[in-house]
Amino acid sequence: MAEIPTRVPFVDLKAQYSYLRDEVNAAILDVLETACFIGGPILERFEQAFAAYVGAKYCVGVANGTDAISLAARVAGLGPGDEVLVPANSFFASAEAISNAGATPVFVDVDPLTFHMDPGLAAEAVTERTKAIVPVHLYGRVMNLKPFEKLAEKHDLVIIEDCAQAHGAAIDDDPIGASGRLTCFSFYPAKNLGAYGDGGAVTTSDPELMKRLRILREHGSPARYAHSTVGWNSRLDSLQAAVLLVKLPYLHGWNTSRREHAREISAALEGSPIIAPVMPERDQHVFHLFVVRCTQRDELKHFLHMAGIETGIHYPVPLHLTEAYQALGAPRRGSKPIAETLASEILSLPMYAEMSDRQIFYVTDTLRAFIKQRRPSLPADFALSETLVK
Repeated sequence: MAEIPTRVPFVDLKAQYSYLRDEVNAAILDVLETACFIGGPILERFEQAFAAYVGAKYCVGVANGTDAISLAARVAGLGPGDEVLVPANSFFASAEAISNAGATPVFVDVDPLTFHMDPGLAAEAVTERTKAIVPVHLYGRVMNLKPFEKLAEKHDLVIIEDCAQAHGAAIDDDPIGASGRLTCFSFYPAKNLGAYGDGGAVTTSDPELMKRLRILREHGSPARYAHSTVGWNSRLDSLQAAVLLVKLPYLHGWNTSRREHAREISAALEGSPIIAPVMPERDQHVFHLFVVRCTQRDELKHFLHMAGIETGIHYPVPLHLTEAYQALGAPRRGSKPIAETLASEILSLPMYAEMSDRQIFYVTDTLRAFIKQRRPSLPADFALSETLVK
């Protein structure tokens, strides 16, 4: 077999570490020497810095992004008997966290262009038991929350934002989180702002919610051995906070690089049957993932694999069709047609700030070769998508 000229990993965490090695090693060593591994000044510094970055008053570091949503749901008063609107196309944690809080996720189909929860269908899904909405800023694309804010105001619903994939994304220069409502982040290593292990946070500008979040993450304890409620053991440890403090100043530049890479790949796909994500204006997409649509997705994935280009599928099974939620009575196949179609067509291409010009050229050249050889058809709902763009 001929040697592959360029290998392109799906994400390259080693490349980022090699750039930050001295700073990261010094930060970790500082934690080791102080032996302050849980809580303490380093965690407080990160919480203050991240709150300022997103424009919220408070940040509460927690163990992971799933706990961030679960704890946010708890402090919002959600529990058994409550229904929460969740998009059908998202990572499992968007629904799992709601279930862990005791509430019931109600799955809503998504827009074929943005892949975000469809606001019209969300309005139709509201019942007297509906208490909250979890909009997901999917793949790094900012979600238009205005129709959901109107829906929430009309029915007195809580909005808990899932921002696990959109660190640094902004709407009209206001970063996600600046609304001050409960906004949940994940610092999983592959995120735009990633730790070296699990980590998460909830930001808010409500001092009462902040206090309740901090009590819940500490076993329901406002003070040592004083347990006012049954809580979680969900704390962002100091080693992860130290790593995130090093990385945070670089996040804007990394997001800028991701957008530049996305423009180059999108330009190569223009006019082709492989549909690239629409490029919003300004900073409304930070491209945690670069997700295309292709009617011959599996063939494209194999073609790229044989060329040494790693890809992913986010996500191959809509949430309502997962084994877990089918067992809990979620709607059957055919109930969420857009999410179900996307599951068979979406493919995530390599996307990280450190991609070289050579790697990007190789990816685009390989994509053109596939298009020339296979000539895939347009998705069936593409005409609808074009209408939505206009």
